[in-house]
Amino acid sequence: MTRVVTIDPVTRIEGHARITIRLDEDGAVESARFHVTEFRGFEEFCRGRTVWEMPSLTARTCGICPVSHLLASSKAGDQIMGVAPPPTALALRTLVNLAQIVQSHALSFFHLSAPDLLLGLDSDPTVRNVFGLMAREPELARRGIRLRGFGQDAIETIAGRKVHAPRIVPGGVARALSAEDVERIRSGLPEALETATVVLELYLQIADRFEREIRSFGDFPSFFLGMANDEGTWEHHSGHLKIIDATGAVVADRIDPAAYREWIGEASNADSYLKSPFLKEFAPPGEPVERGMYRVGPLARVNLCERMGTPVADEALRAFRESLGPVPGSSFHYHHARLIEVVAALERMEPLLADPVLTGTTVRAEAGINVPRGVGVSEAPRGTLFHEYGVDGEGILTDVNMIIATGQNNLAMNETVAQIAREFVTGSAPADGALNRVEAGIRCYDPCLSCSTHAAGQMPLVVDFLDPNGRRVRRLARD
Repeated sequence: MTRVVTIDPVTRIEGHARITIRLDEDGAVESARFHVTEFRGFEEFCRGRTVWEMPSLTARTCGICPVSHLLASSKAGDQIMGVAPPPTALALRTLVNLAQIVQSHALSFFHLSAPDLLLGLDSDPTVRNVFGLMAREPELARRGIRLRGFGQDAIETIAGRKVHAPRIVPGGVARALSAEDVERIRSGLPEALETATVVLELYLQIADRFEREIRSFGDFPSFFLGMANDEGTWEHHSGHLKIIDATGAVVADRIDPAAYREWIGEASNADSYLKSPFLKEFAPPGEPVERGMYRVGPLARVNLCERMGTPVADEALRAFRESLGPVPGSSFHYHHARLIEVVAALERMEPLLADPVLTGTTVRAEAGINVPRGVGVSEAPRGTLFHEYGVDGEGILTDVNMIIATGQNNLAMNETVAQIAREFVTGSAPADGALNRVEAGIRCYDPCLSCSTHAAGQMPLVVDFLDPNGRRVRRLARD
């Protein structure tokens, strides 16, 4: 009799999802799937709105990374208006994206993943959460809260609010920074950078405890996609698209972001609201889309670049590759890459904050509708984010396409849960630690499925046992 184990909802991620694991009559894993169970619909209900409204509207896609949507949307608006934002606006957009990476990565590591990494994947689920971490490691938890607070405060100073900020707009930004604003952000940098380096060192000390997890948490060959630049340094906001394979060989470089449709296709699955983007060249019509599977986000960006471009982060990248290989492939290493990016982001903020261009007063280019279509691309904390808008002559949107980073990792996340389940799940009543590892595989990617976040508490788990006809014969529930 085939049996199904259901993890519903998946906890400590942003949004709502479930995982189903199908077992054969001997209790061995036949398959596992990751299902996104909520529907947002931004691409449909934004039609008919004006291009100038889109940053504010699409920021509501997510309460964790609204800055990412503000930037991608505003860049699409720049193209439609046919303008280049002034240098001060570009500097401010770059700075706010660095702050966004810091605050989001801090949330992912300290609130969502550290309970597993520091308290243990098999630890008591009633304390395996941020409150348990605060009780066990109060100073570390305090550092994590303050690091995220630094990023959020910088976002508020630059863009007007911590969440759904109003000052990132088509053509540039809506307000200049004062010298006092700049100094307010700069004063928090030393503590933030100290925390980032301390936590990176802590991770390196504990990583060898997870040898089995590293081998099974999404350790498979795939392509990697992200933004890049001609200098070969880590990129997060400008530049072109680049694709490499699992060996590091360049598949394509200097791809115009506006040409993303030539490379990326989108498949739908009946069991999930999340689309599955894939590389069309490697999965032509009639072939499984999994052949075009690629990953985006911190691991992809770190694998794509030649150097981070800052001293401490460059040394961290050198050690990363020296210990793990030139192109680490396990998705467990997203945690490591995320911490390297926090260090790089903070180091890059320092020279930006010292640049006089930051307090310039010309911050927005004004224009009407000059181009009927625009594509805005930026690196969100979770990976490459695409916004494409088509407009009429009055700037009213006629079509919208948004490809979020989490969607681009969908094929990889499904392969990851299947790999982990085959390694750890046995029998009709798997141990809590085994099921937590399946969830933890998803947390490596830090998926962002909506504005809500499950950050604490015991995992609400329901396990259904089904007969071969799909009828439920038994249910085990834990509130």
